[in-house]
Amino acid sequence: MDRLTSMRVFQKVIDEGGFAAAARALDMSSAGVTRQIADLEDYLGTRLLHRTTRRVSLSPAGETYLGRVRSILQDIDEAHDVASSQTHELAGELRLLSPPALASHVIGPIIAGFTARYPGISLHMDVESYTTPPVEDYDITMLPTDGTYDGNVIARRVSTTQAILVASPAYLQRMGTPATPDELIRHDVLRLKAPHTSFDQWRLLNADAGDEAAHFAVKPKLWVNHSDTLVRAAVDGAGITSAAVTLVAPLLTDGTLVRVLSPWIAGHLALYAAFPSRKFMPERTRVFLEYLTAQSRARADAVLKACTRC
Repeated sequence: MDRLTSMRVFQKVIDEGGFAAAARALDMSSAGVTRQIADLEDYLGTRLLHRTTRRVSLSPAGETYLGRVRSILQDIDEAHDVASSQTHELAGELRLLSPPALASHVIGPIIAGFTARYPGISLHMDVESYTTPPVEDYDITMLPTDGTYDGNVIARRVSTTQAILVASPAYLQRMGTPATPDELIRHDVLRLKAPHTSFDQWRLLNADAGDEAAHFAVKPKLWVNHSDTLVRAAVDGAGITSAAVTLVAPLLTDGTLVRVLSPWIAGHLALYAAFPSRKFMPERTRVFLEYLTAQSRARADAVLKACTRC
């Protein structure tokens, strides 16, 4: 038995969610994957996986073993990267984890340019919402924050922006344009559901007064944990919402949305890229971070220049 191959197959079964998916990812037969796992379990003398017709899950021994396998395989891959980074074209698999909104509006727009520049690197991305992301399982994990970061994982800031208040012209024609935040109580408000946020109080910052904070009473018509849904509802005239400038700038420049209650903002937003706490950062990770940061900041600069309503 090639123990290293069996370890990679075991890891891939977990990462891909099953034997068939792992076989496709590794360009192996399903029988070959099954045999590798069976041989590995025989060698170790313990069951690593629980199998049903619908899903595969880790046994307690498998969960412990997976953590060590990831570390060992990372060390091997890093050793290979160190040895070959100066003499070979960058290649390999880059594993990414991102929340849905960032995947659509930050990662998606740069994929064509990045893969054209680095054709040997393949991006394997999982898109899901998370509270505590499994940073150690991915090369890069996208972390949206409220402008600051004090977490206990290694992370690099990618970009910053503001969350402004917007509504459609049709809504404002129907309901009127609020002159002060106190008038929000009489408006249809569309709120982002997030930890530690109050349903009936909206905390806003006055950008012209050093971000002085104040709380205003609201009665949300929509309370949802998905920013794209809020923007879509606002475009259709459902009410007033907040959104990142970089997200809604095209809608502001073409008049689909209008900023309201300037200079009040809903907060500052920052995007961080987190990566595992290993000593060596693979070159493919480094070039992706540099490309992502450069493109994100260039896009933000272009937005501020083009968006006269921000």
